[in-house]
Amino acid sequence: MKRVLIIEDNIDNLKLISYALQRAGYEVISAETGEEGVEIAARERTFFIIMDIMLPGIDGVEATRRIRASEAGGKVPIIAITSSAMHGDREKILLAGCNGYFEKPVDPLTIVDQIHAVLRKLGI
Repeated sequence: MKRVLIIEDNIDNLKLISYALQRAGYEVISAETGEEGVEIAARERTFFIIMDIMLPGIDGVEATRRIRASEAGGKVPIIAITSSAMHGDREKILLAGCNGYFEKPVDPLTIVDQIHAVLRKLGI
């Protein structure tokens, strides 16, 4: 079973995304802060990471940068999920090292297919 990390501080969103991924056969681990997510990403081997952008402490952009700079995070796909949809946010998020970007609210019926589309584009 492939393990994925979800970094999300909203418990309802965490449950929704976790449920969709578990139904698709993934093992889910989670973090509620950017710092905790960076720590787990460095310690655990994950197939991909779902990154909320608006997090307590360091935000998802900074957490992504730190994961990318770590030995463990250079190649792991990171997909941002955010309610932040201001002009330029998408580019900022992708420049930080995210491989994909989805706006909230996510649709639990299609989110796994959307994630798989990003992974296919990466050749995974």
